[in-house]
Amino acid sequence: MSIQFIEVSKAFGSFQALKSLNLTIDKGEFLAILGPSGCGKTTLLRLLAGFEQPSTGEIYMNQTLVAKPGYSLPPEKRRIGMVFQAFALWPHMNVAEHVRFPIRHHKETPSHIRKNEQHRIASVLQMVGLPEHGSRMPHELSGGQKQRVAIARAIAAEPSILLMDEPLSSLDAMLRMDMRREIQSVHRQTGTAVVYVTHDQGEALAMADRIVVMKDGNIEQVGTPQDIYLRPQTEFVAKFVSKANLIRGRWHNDTFVPAGSDGTVQWSGSRVASYFKSRGLYPARPDQLLLGPPNQTSIQGKVMNVQFQGKEFIYHIRCEDGQWEICSPLHFQLNDKVSIQLAAGEQHLKYNHIGVFT
Repeated sequence: MSIQFIEVSKAFGSFQALKSLNLTIDKGEFLAILGPSGCGKTTLLRLLAGFEQPSTGEIYMNQTLVAKPGYSLPPEKRRIGMVFQAFALWPHMNVAEHVRFPIRHHKETPSHIRKNEQHRIASVLQMVGLPEHGSRMPHELSGGQKQRVAIARAIAAEPSILLMDEPLSSLDAMLRMDMRREIQSVHRQTGTAVVYVTHDQGEALAMADRIVVMKDGNIEQVGTPQDIYLRPQTEFVAKFVSKANLIRGRWHNDTFVPAGSDGTVQWSGSRVASYFKSRGLYPARPDQLLLGPPNQTSIQGKVMNVQFQGKEFIYHIRCEDGQWEICSPLHFQLNDKVSIQLAAGEQHLKYNHIGVFT
């Protein structure tokens, strides 16, 4: 199912939850809606589900109008499946009965599924890794198993689109990693389009075909995970997704001179968005910057905080431009003086032995 939002906005009284949004979701796509609390991502999902009507604009599914001001096609006629944050399992139904419910009660369930109900239940439980759990009650399941049941119920009637609202946020860290793989596997097996709402950058980057980054009811950037992470187009995306340090300085075409370097340090920035160049900023992720002993050809800094993370350390380094976050496998002590350089993969300009770029 392909979906189009055309100039869609949503207001709740004087509060504007969505502001003139345009978005296309392709058939079979895994789209993550990423943003902080209050950015409008759940409102967007509710509009897709048919729980809300837009204040302005139109929503189309497969070129059919499903929502506009004063009109909304009911959720039961949209062939959608939904997975909620809180599982929403019924305590009096066992696992198989949860999966059976949408098959029998969704008006848009395809006839071939209705006619082969038991086979479909078994197939879906196999898909989510619960083939032997059909007779179990919700109170007999772990958190991860409950979420698998919620996913199985959502896909049982073969929806055209699967809507997932922060489905992993109530699970612990290890279970979240396992469930990411399960959701990706279900997506590959079913080919159903997935719209996945999250505030977790790691989930969006790991799972999605495309990411929509939202802030204050607006879309900040849409792109592949690589585009969003490596090539942010706005300050918000750079800091929220890439955790970038926004380094002040001046630009000369594609060459950046960090503040406080007296022109002796220059970085190449051919892939940096014009947004940053116009504001005298260079977005440098913590893993783009290298630490070393003090020298005369790099930016100088001082270690203000150290966090050990196993394979690397996370440092907060104070320099003339402020405080930067930098990841490094090298071990420095609190208050050590260090040098800071751009990683070789990002740095195309090279010093020669007399400090001139070639």
